[in-house]
Amino acid sequence: MSNMPDYGQWDLVITHAAIMLVFILSFFRPRTKRDWRTFGVFSAFLFALFTEMYGFPLTIFLLSSWLSSKFPGIDWFSHDSGHLLQTLLGFRGDAHFSSLHMISNIFIISGLVVLAVSWRPLHKAQKENDVADQGPYALVRHPQYAAFMLIMVGYLIQWPTLPTLVMFPILVWTYLRLARREEKEALALFGEKYARYARKTPRFFPQLQVDPAPVDYM
Repeated sequence: MSNMPDYGQWDLVITHAAIMLVFILSFFRPRTKRDWRTFGVFSAFLFALFTEMYGFPLTIFLLSSWLSSKFPGIDWFSHDSGHLLQTLLGFRGDAHFSSLHMISNIFIISGLVVLAVSWRPLHKAQKENDVADQGPYALVRHPQYAAFMLIMVGYLIQWPTLPTLVMFPILVWTYLRLARREEKEALALFGEKYARYARKTPRFFPQLQVDPAPVDYM
């Protein structure tokens, strides 16, 4: 690692992943095997991300020949160069203060906020054995899954890697499967009340305008 002084910081990999996961656990609070599976696949994404951010830059290593030939004069094993979009798009200056980094932070913070404010109405509905349709659940049927997607998109903008780019569509597909399974169970449990809620409430992303037709899209 002598030629990669900005990497090999495994304490930072563990610290950053632990801080993020503890924060998420404080609001997501998994109870069922399904909840733990959701948390587990998201944890794998974070560990893969922080491993390349502070541990070993696998993506940079695999693409180093191509990157060096296309963009000579850049030290690709410096930490700032790990912000691939920043470098490939020709942005200059500290990557942490670039517009791309600000946009990524908006996605990440928005996801964390949605995750945080979704827990209370869900817990209340579960306690009352009722449909969760308050707070973020008034806008989308699965705000927690949407929150995970926002966080992942934010990190992909900030620090794209080959493993996380491969994992992202798999995780989205996983959340979609889980969402559909939860909807079937809720429909069986709450019947027409949940059916009415599902007809007017999108699955992951809020409607931009009112549409009385049934909604079943991401």
